[in-house]
Amino acid sequence: MKTTVFAAAAAALALGAGGASAADPLFVGALVDYTGPTSDVGKVYGQGVADALAWINKQGGVAGRQLKFEVVDYSYNAPRAIATYKKWVGTDKAIAIQGWGTADTEALVGFLANDKVPYYSASYSGHLTDPTGKGPKGAKPAPYNFFYGPSYTDGCRALVQWAAGDAKQKGIAKPKFVHMGDNHPFPNAPKAACGEYAQELGFEVMPAIQYSLRPGDFKAQCLSLKDSGAQYAFLANTGGSTISLLKSCETVGVKTQFLGNVWAMDENALKTAGDAADGVMFVVGGADWKSDAPGMKTVREISKISDASGNEYRAVHYMRGICSVFYMRDAMAASAKMNGGITGPNIKAAMEQMKDHVPAELQGVCIPSTWTAEDHRGTTKVFIYRANSKGGQQSISKAGEADIPRKPEWLGW
Repeated sequence: MKTTVFAAAAAALALGAGGASAADPLFVGALVDYTGPTSDVGKVYGQGVADALAWINKQGGVAGRQLKFEVVDYSYNAPRAIATYKKWVGTDKAIAIQGWGTADTEALVGFLANDKVPYYSASYSGHLTDPTGKGPKGAKPAPYNFFYGPSYTDGCRALVQWAAGDAKQKGIAKPKFVHMGDNHPFPNAPKAACGEYAQELGFEVMPAIQYSLRPGDFKAQCLSLKDSGAQYAFLANTGGSTISLLKSCETVGVKTQFLGNVWAMDENALKTAGDAADGVMFVVGGADWKSDAPGMKTVREISKISDASGNEYRAVHYMRGICSVFYMRDAMAASAKMNGGITGPNIKAAMEQMKDHVPAELQGVCIPSTWTAEDHRGTTKVFIYRANSKGGQQSISKAGEADIPRKPEWLGW
């Protein structure tokens, strides 16, 4: 599925132009998963990205130029993502891209560096945070990769911190921790680093338990979890399979405290899982829909792009999609004042000059973020929420925050 949005004014400008000029629209690709195994959360995030891009055009674009953007559903198929990327860069001359999954984003790292195209992924893999490759446990330099929010690893570390405090309160002398997820680059991204941190905090780390990204019957995995005796389990998949897992584990009487990554739990997953999700602690990377933060006024206006009534409830991923687009917009605006104007290298440079930055219209929505030429961990602050469900009454509530230290040895891991 593919959707192209092209503002009328921008089209007129493009048709009248003989070549690239300062008045031409800026092409931005948006890669989404609306039909694949992560579509349960992909639809929410992708809608936030699309609405934000359209809203920016309604406000006049960036530095007087409209955004020409194309939204492509690649169904979480990495080869399809790479083919789409090559078309965007080769034919459409993309100035920047809003991406999605871990497997495809990590596969594109070298292409992005060679092509000098800033890439804002919805993958928060720690492997993407090292722009120079100096991190001792990182994979490879990722100079043109950015994402908004804490890395998967820092999110997991924050939950482990919370679990350590919870175990202490409960008098558990040697708590057991287990990583659960599909054998895939996305769930695996934080496994080693977070497991090591759990050991540092005194946990016994149990062998990982695999369960598919696609929903299914996971009673066998739940029985393995029960047999392991683990008091704390980190769930590394997205909401769809998490719902199945929670229901399966409820059926077989698992009492483990579940800890969900930033995609594992949201209001939609909570509604479907019901009481099986009660008490799940999970990562949230920004304000939620019910927040009274000043920037939520802008978010609600953006939401009207695809919901004119303004009544549709937006799950937590929607706000992160908006934040990702607005950081890109601000970097584009800053780069317009640089020699050469809005180019990939200038957008990258502008991103790396942001310090505790929050887009002006989104105060209280996006976490203040800092990127440098040496460190692309935009933020290491993690919001921890609790899922509440009792007898049909459901809600999410903020349970705390964690500030994960920026240790040099953790860069890119």
